Amino acid sequence: MATDTQRPRPGAAILRTALRRNIGAMIAGTVLMGLYQAAETAFPIALGLIVEHTMQDRSLGSLGVSIGSLAVIITTVSLSWRFGMRVLQKANTTEAHRWRVQVAACGLQPVARDVDGLKSGEILTIATEDADQTADIIEVVPLLVSSLVAVVVAAVALSLADIRLGLLVVVGTVGILSILAVMSKRIGSSTQEQQAKVARAGAKVADLIIGLRPLHGFGGNHAAFGSYRRVSTDAKRQAITVARVNGAYAGTALALNAVLAAAVSLTAGWLAFEGRISIGELVMAVGLAQFIMEPLKMFSEMPKYVMIARASAERMALVLSAPPVTVPGPERPAPGGDLEVEGVRHGTLRGLKFTVAAGEFVAIAPYQPRAAADLVAVLAVNAAPPAYEGVVRLGGQELADLSVEAVREHMLVNPYDAEIFGGTLRTNIDPSGSSRTLPEAVEASMLTDVVALHRDGLDYAVRDRGANLSGGQRQRLSLARALAADTDVLVLHNPTTAVDAVTEQLIARNIAKLRRGRTTVVITSSPALLDAADRVLVLDEGVITAEDTHRNLLAGDEEYCLAVAR
Repeated sequence: MATDTQRPRPGAAILRTALRRNIGAMIAGTVLMGLYQAAETAFPIALGLIVEHTMQDRSLGSLGVSIGSLAVIITTVSLSWRFGMRVLQKANTTEAHRWRVQVAACGLQPVARDVDGLKSGEILTIATEDADQTADIIEVVPLLVSSLVAVVVAAVALSLADIRLGLLVVVGTVGILSILAVMSKRIGSSTQEQQAKVARAGAKVADLIIGLRPLHGFGGNHAAFGSYRRVSTDAKRQAITVARVNGAYAGTALALNAVLAAAVSLTAGWLAFEGRISIGELVMAVGLAQFIMEPLKMFSEMPKYVMIARASAERMALVLSAPPVTVPGPERPAPGGDLEVEGVRHGTLRGLKFTVAAGEFVAIAPYQPRAAADLVAVLAVNAAPPAYEGVVRLGGQELADLSVEAVREHMLVNPYDAEIFGGTLRTNIDPSGSSRTLPEAVEASMLTDVVALHRDGLDYAVRDRGANLSGGQRQRLSLARALAADTDVLVLHNPTTAVDAVTEQLIARNIAKLRRGRTTVVITSSPALLDAADRVLVLDEGVITAEDTHRNLLAGDEEYCLAVAR
């Protein structure tokens, strides 16, 4: 599976892979659905034969055999449809899940793949709607073949009555499909454009949800809502266009099928009137003209679904065939926890250089917030090694030589805006349920008062994004999760900006105590955290400009005093 996600995948290749992986289910489904269509088409044929023979001998025995034959046909229709669709829908659902997992894997590890500017909301749409519509090809092919079986059986049966009836069905079917094939191309292109616009609207919603609080803070929410309204309206208009195209397609298909059925019925009636076919054959022909409407409708809709599946597969290919940003190395960092940044240039960083020894507690005081964000991106491997100049070493190994998984197991970088998930306090702090320091992490982050507030304690239910928690509670919950992970190297970015000064002082002391002997880096302007650190590095204009203890810097550096004093 991992090999599949690393190969370039144009839309056609994705469809071929889906078909190849489900060939067994598709064969079984095709046989059962073909049997269903053959049995359903056999119903009017059987009725014609019953009329023919009943009028000839008029015996109860013939009537009993006829009723028994109809019972067998009806049973075959019911069972073959039920089990055929069960096989196909199970394969469809399983295949959609496979593609959903692969697309989600690419979205969850953006460092490993260049997704060409797609946002998380767009990737979410691709992983849901497009994955589902691509997997529909597994049902489309068997249904197409089974519909063809029905058309062929009907054409052969009508040809046995009169060759002109059979030719009328064949020629009419070819004509209908030719017209609809042209229309289906418009559906494919319109659907692809609609999916892109819906994805952009989804991405805009995700951005709004994340930034809603700060937007309200400076009054930018109205402009943001207006921007979403424009994107949403654009998506709505395209959806209306697609609905119109689909409606025109369905109406045309229905009209053409009805014309063909009427032509067959009228031709059969004329032939019966001329005495060229019998009454039984007339009944069969009229019955087939009615029954053939369903397989013809299904047969004529298949090109549309093929084009929709192709359009969705092309959108999935945008993610799955995106080239790797970097090829992670196979190495793992040595235990210990030393961190070395040498000559890093990225964003506002201008040849940044510093070293943190194993077991040391170092604070970095950034004078520009952007520089802090750029440093966090590098340490968290959100910016891959090829995206910046210089070298970052973890446990003596360069990040470029380490797998992303190994880096994140060894070094946890906790951002200031870490996500809070729906669940409980416990599952947010210890998602895997394996932390050995959960009580200590709760106490160190001063989350104990939140736990004590609720009768359920750590099992208190948390809403998605921590909607039922205050800003300070969410921040302390995020800090507790980072401390409970107990990694060799812990990097915290502004962990106490939403808590009061007294709580901040206690948290600073607790972090220093809990992380004693473990490498800890705190990027902050908090005096309490700066004072708790073994030493402070001043980050100004992308480089380290000063290094000392917090108190020595306060005593001898006026600019530092102005930057961190509260």
